Amino acid sequence: MTITSPPRTDANGPKMPRFGATLRLLAGRARNTWRALTSMGTALVLLVLLALAAIPGALLPQRSLNAAKVDEYLALHPVLGPWLNRLEAFDVFSSFWFTAIYVLLCVSLIGCLTPRTLEHLRNLRATPVAAPRNLSRLPKHAARQLAGDADELGTRMAAELRGWRRITRSSDNAVEISAEKGYLREFGNLLFHFALLGLLAAVALGRMFGYEGNVMVIADGGPGFCSASPAAFDSFRAGATVDGTKLHPLCVRVNDFTANYLASGLATSFTAHIDYQAGEDLRTNEWRPYLLEVNHPLRVGGVRAYLQGHGYAPTFTVTFPDGQTRTQTVQFRPDNPLTLLSSGAIRIDPPAGVYPDASERRKHQIGIQGLFAPTEQLDNRLLSSAFPAMNDPAVAIDVYRGDTGLDTGRPQSLFTLDSRLIDQGRLTKVARSNLKAGEQISLDDGTKVRFDGAVPFVNIQVSHDPAEIWVLVFAMTMMAGLVVSLVVRRRRIWIRITRAEQAGTVNVELGGLARTDNSGWGDEFERLSTKLFGKET
Repeated sequence: MTITSPPRTDANGPKMPRFGATLRLLAGRARNTWRALTSMGTALVLLVLLALAAIPGALLPQRSLNAAKVDEYLALHPVLGPWLNRLEAFDVFSSFWFTAIYVLLCVSLIGCLTPRTLEHLRNLRATPVAAPRNLSRLPKHAARQLAGDADELGTRMAAELRGWRRITRSSDNAVEISAEKGYLREFGNLLFHFALLGLLAAVALGRMFGYEGNVMVIADGGPGFCSASPAAFDSFRAGATVDGTKLHPLCVRVNDFTANYLASGLATSFTAHIDYQAGEDLRTNEWRPYLLEVNHPLRVGGVRAYLQGHGYAPTFTVTFPDGQTRTQTVQFRPDNPLTLLSSGAIRIDPPAGVYPDASERRKHQIGIQGLFAPTEQLDNRLLSSAFPAMNDPAVAIDVYRGDTGLDTGRPQSLFTLDSRLIDQGRLTKVARSNLKAGEQISLDDGTKVRFDGAVPFVNIQVSHDPAEIWVLVFAMTMMAGLVVSLVVRRRRIWIRITRAEQAGTVNVELGGLARTDNSGWGDEFERLSTKLFGKET
C-alpha cells in the first residue's frame, strides 16, 4: 500500500491547492478577456466608441484650440460647465477616457490581425484542396463528353486557368485539377486594417511630437512675429515631447489683407500678401513673398502657416498734459462674425518725465475699453456695425485713469481691463464717448484721447506635425485595401477528367464554389465553362 502525505495546511485549512486553483482561475479569466478584446467584433465596437467619443470635441469648445471660448462657456453654464470640465469634455482628445479607448483599439487591432496574418500566410503556402467526390452537388456544375486524351486535355485546361492557383493530380483512372483565386481579397482586408492601425499610430505620434500655435498679426506695416518660442504665440499647444526649445523658426510679416464680401455680409474670399523668412533666410535677412489664402497654407521647413481668420486693430493716440503723445494699435476681438463688431482694451503708460515719480505715473495710466464697428450703425447712442468691411469705422469707448496693472507682472486679458482693479477703485472711469476716425475726447486734466482709425489683422496658425505624410500614406493605403477587398472575390473550381467507355473520348466535370460573394459567380462560371469546353475539338 502506498502512503501519500497530506497537503500542507495551517490553521485556516489547505493552502497549496487553493492557491493553485486561484492561479488557474485568474489565468482562465485573463485568457478569456484577451480573446474577447482581440476579436474583430470588439475592434469594431471600439472604433464606433472612438467616433462617438470624438463628438464632444466637435460640439464643445476645446482648451487646446480656444481657451477663451471655454471660459466663456463655463461662465454661461455655471451648473453644467463644471461637470463637463470634471469629465474633461473641454480636453476631449487628451482626456483619460479618449486615450483609453484609443489604446484599447490599437491593442485589439494588433491582437486580431496577428493570427489572421499568420493564417493567411499558411493559406498562401497550402495547396488547393482536392476535388469533392460528387461534383454535381456543388452550387455550380457542368459536364460534357469530349474527344481527346485525359492527360493532354488536363494540361490544356490547366493552362487556360491563368491567374488561378492550381494543382493537377493524376491517377490511373482520372486527372483532377483543383484551382483557387481571390487570395487578394484577404490581403486587401488585412492591408486595410493594418493601415488603420498605422493611421492611429501616426495620429498619436503627430500629437506627441507636434505643436500648434495661434497668433494675431497686424497687417499694413505691423511688426509681424517669429515662431522661435512659444511666447511669440497668443495660444500654444505642444505635444507631450515638445518643450518649446526647438521650434522651427519662421518669421512672418503681413503687408496687406483683403477680404471680399457679398451684399449680405458673407465673406467670399480672404487673401493676405505676406513676407516670410525660414532656414537660411534668417541668416541672410532675405524676405520671400507669398500669397496666403484660406486652405492654401504656407509650407516651409516642416511647418505650415494657415490663414484662419481676421479682424481689426483700432489705433488710439493719447496726448498727455505736457504735449507728449503715445500711440498704440491693439487687436480687438470680433464678437459678431457677420458684422465684425469687436471688443477690446488698450493700456497706455505715460511717457517718462510727465509725472515726477513712478507712483504718480502709475496713477495716471490710461485704460481704454469698448467696441469697434467697421461700418458704424447707431441705435440712439448704442453702437453696432452694419457691414464687416471698414467703410465707416467708429468706436464706443470707456476711458479709465489709474493703475492698469502694467507694472504688476501679472498676466491680463488682451481684450478686457482687469475688473479687480476697477472694483478696488485703483482704475476709475473718467469719460465715455462715441468717436469716428480723427475725433478725440478731452479729459478733466487736459489729457486727450484720439481715435485714429483701424488696420486689419489676421489670425495665423502655425502647425508642425512630423507624421502628416504618414497619415496621408496610411489613408491612401486604407482606401486601396478597401477597394481590393470589395472588388476581389474568392472562387474555387475543380475539374475531373475520366476516361469514357467509348475509345478516344473522356468525361469532363466542372464544379464551382463561391467562397465569399455569390454575386456574378453564375455568369463567371458559365464563361469559364464555355472557355474550357470550347477549346476542345
